[in-house]
Amino acid sequence: MPGKDPGGCIVTILLGVAGALLAGFIGKSIGWYDQGEAAGFIAAIVGAILILVIYRLILRRR
Repeated sequence: MPGKDPGGCIVTILLGVAGALLAGFIGKSIGWYDQGEAAGFIAAIVGAILILVIYRLILRRR
C-alpha cells in the first residue's frame, strides 16, 4: 500500500502475509475455491490489503 506506513517494513510484510493466509483459509473453508485456483490468489491479495487498511485506520485514530 502506498504512503507512509506507521509500522515500518517488517510489520507491513507480516500483516500482509497474515491477511493473505486468513483470506485463503476462509475462502477454502467456505468452499469458494479449491487449492491452486486463481480465485485463491486474488482472495489472498484482497485479504492482505484489507488487513493493512484496517491496521492503518486503527493507528490513525491514536
